[in-house]
Amino acid sequence: MADLAIHDWPLPYVDALTARPREAVTLVVIHCTELPDLAMAREYGERILYAESGTGNAGHFYIDRDGRVHEFVPVTRVANHTRGYNPQSVGIELVNTGRYPDWFDSRRQQMSEPYTAEQIASLRALLGHLKSELPNLTEIAGHEDLDTAEVEASDDASKRVFRKRDPGVMFSWPDVLAATGLRRVPE
Repeated sequence: MADLAIHDWPLPYVDALTARPREAVTLVVIHCTELPDLAMAREYGERILYAESGTGNAGHFYIDRDGRVHEFVPVTRVANHTRGYNPQSVGIELVNTGRYPDWFDSRRQQMSEPYTAEQIASLRALLGHLKSELPNLTEIAGHEDLDTAEVEASDDASKRVFRKRDPGVMFSWPDVLAATGLRRVPE
């Protein structure tokens, strides 16, 4: 297992996010940023999208290509990362271009950037850490497993594409699941 160093980098609005007990977390959701780098992911995370609360969309943890782990939101706060699952989940974002910049172009739906060995090692270490810190954590899912909504394709209004495709086909579920003891949902 990789050594785990978590770099604290809280979002400016973190105190406005709803507090929750550690016992509330039962699920980890794996994402990819679908952006070119960590700096752009940070910029997106800092955007205020919900005027009533002064918050935006972000995961709890971000793992850069070199394996560095950054905590944007503590697990004791509800982050906005997966519609319908935020109160009980922790979001982990892996820096990866995904479908960027044409997320909804029907001709660019295949994700082709592999995740680095460093990212996967850090993810496995982070999941081990979270299992020891969150007593009710038993499940894991990909964003694409939970958000199956479709949207109009940006290149052709007659076509529909999935809103979320992450972490995608380049993510090695067997490698991650073998090391975690977490159950992938939905089964």
